[in-house]
Amino acid sequence: MKKLFLLTFLVVFGMAAMAQEVNPGAKIPSVTIKNIDGNSFNTQDISNDGKPIIISFWALWCKPCKLEMDAYNENYPEWVEETGVKIYAVSIDDARSTAKVLPFVSGKGWTMEMLLDPNSDFKRAMSVNMIPHTFILNGNGEVVYQHTSYYEGLEDEIFEILKKIAAGEDPNE
Repeated sequence: MKKLFLLTFLVVFGMAAMAQEVNPGAKIPSVTIKNIDGNSFNTQDISNDGKPIIISFWALWCKPCKLEMDAYNENYPEWVEETGVKIYAVSIDDARSTAKVLPFVSGKGWTMEMLLDPNSDFKRAMSVNMIPHTFILNGNGEVVYQHTSYYEGLEDEIFEILKKIAAGEDPNE
């Protein structure tokens, strides 16, 4: 019995060790997904000339995601002016729903960079289990903050973090 328990523990622990997790300071993994026009896009190309970056995973069926994206879009011009931030919104809608993303985004007037991850390859590589899930990267492309879920007022906290990053400060202090 002890051997079975030990073997189970080692298998589970070994599998967990192989799972790729994104921790603060981690770089974005290289995954090929699509942009909103359907062209291939490698996630290693996510950049912003040394300025902050937001990567937010969302889906059409996720009401909190849409509320978060609305809040980001409403504040985006001010955020860009003060911090130079660039937002990449990554739709995880499956292949059947992908065709609905562009009309939805156009109807909402969202101006952030839209990416499509219909096979959830990037989602898995970033260890995203729940959406909305937002990552904030510093000017070096390192993850310095992440959160899941959305609540009203979160965008104000995000803005404070962006200002710290733009000023060269540690956003976690």
